[in-house]
Amino acid sequence: MTSRLNTQFGGLSLRSPVVVGASPLSMNERTRLEMEEAGAGAIVLPSLFEEQVIDWSWSHGRQLTPKERSILGQSDRTKHHWVCPDGDSYLALVNRASSLQDIPIIASLNGYTAGGWMDFAGELEEAGASAIELNVHHSGAREDGSSTEIETMILDSIRDVDSAITVPLFVKLSSNFTSLPHLARQLLSGAQGMVLHGRAPKVDICLDTLRLASRWRISSADEGIDSLDTLMQVHSCCPAMPLAACGGVGTADHLIKVLLAGADAAMVTSAIYREGASVIQTMLQGLVSFMEKHDMQSLQDLKLRRPLEFSCDEERTAYIAALTAHHREKDPSSAGTEAVRREAFGI
Repeated sequence: MTSRLNTQFGGLSLRSPVVVGASPLSMNERTRLEMEEAGAGAIVLPSLFEEQVIDWSWSHGRQLTPKERSILGQSDRTKHHWVCPDGDSYLALVNRASSLQDIPIIASLNGYTAGGWMDFAGELEEAGASAIELNVHHSGAREDGSSTEIETMILDSIRDVDSAITVPLFVKLSSNFTSLPHLARQLLSGAQGMVLHGRAPKVDICLDTLRLASRWRISSADEGIDSLDTLMQVHSCCPAMPLAACGGVGTADHLIKVLLAGADAAMVTSAIYREGASVIQTMLQGLVSFMEKHDMQSLQDLKLRRPLEFSCDEERTAYIAALTAHHREKDPSSAGTEAVRREAFGI
């Protein structure tokens, strides 16, 4: 692995900007080694869920709050098929993976409510995790509070976790926030990095049972990158916040684009499901070729070549150009505005 691909993400030194995203894939020891050999800079283990941590806390003698008992009761009724069966098994997974791998192993917690369950992050650090990813899955159906109240609850949760550990904390958020740049500035006091965006299963309704059903699928290679615009916005408004792209990054071009948009790293999952761990090497080879073509000796050189800071005026111009491009192409009188369209799209 060439040193020109070395990068930093929230206090972690990575040998490449490709990080394997959280998924059941990283449960397999052989697969993790293949990912490392292909050039991955770090691996995120599959998530341990809040419900499992509450159950672990109860089994280890901690008194539960009424809300935690309610969450645990709902989980017992649902009978989830967990990827990792329980907290002790997950701690063992973290310990073994971090012992065998020469790249950072990131443990992942998935939850929402603030509470003592977040002390488990300290257990993960003791088990050998190089960092903690907190996947904040906020369901709007759970709360009827204002956006400010919801953000405050999430910020309290993040600060609880941060106070329990000394390793970096990365916060994985969905796009369902009014202003992620504003939230990023507040997170500077509790998180060492943001992962944008977390992808959630799509909510559906089963017409046979008339019950809610969640549908999950991996992204395809020809889909767009989920977070490109958000990365640009957050990086422009809060450049001090380290960023990792997530959602739809599966080719060398995708990797290059998110790095140019402001990301320090890119989390890859669906592409590994589709093509195997070798896709990591393919993406990195494409990145190196791009850097050589543009005379970039390091990723720092690439970052210095990022487009001008994101601005609302530029985004508005591109937005209008995209919506009106088809009309102008068919209207001969629109020839005079073609230069505007080309400028907006960078062509």
